[in-house]
Amino acid sequence: MSESDPHIHVQSNLSADAAVRNKIASMFGLASDLPSVVTTGCELRVPRAMTSPLPARVTCLACREHAHRQHLRSAEQLEHLSRMPGMNASSAQAQQAAGWHRDLAAKFSATGT
Repeated sequence: MSESDPHIHVQSNLSADAAVRNKIASMFGLASDLPSVVTTGCELRVPRAMTSPLPARVTCLACREHAHRQHLRSAEQLEHLSRMPGMNASSAQAQQAAGWHRDLAAKFSATGT
């Protein structure tokens, strides 16, 4: 972990651990602590406070590229899964979610500050 790194990063798992924590908390009323240090898209270990899921805040170019790829991959997976039998989500819901990921991917591909 670099103490002098001035960049804002994105978590390598795109904050999936926070989403899981929130889901468990809403289902069972239990909330675990999130780790204070996380691995980023550029493979650094930084304090969670130095990360953001918001494209406008991420200043690390490697993390922006990582988030761009991950969001495109998520959109493709959603579209693929929406065509599988037995899916609980409608095709329209899956397309909306895929569109959300593509929109974020486009925002991460824009040049950071």
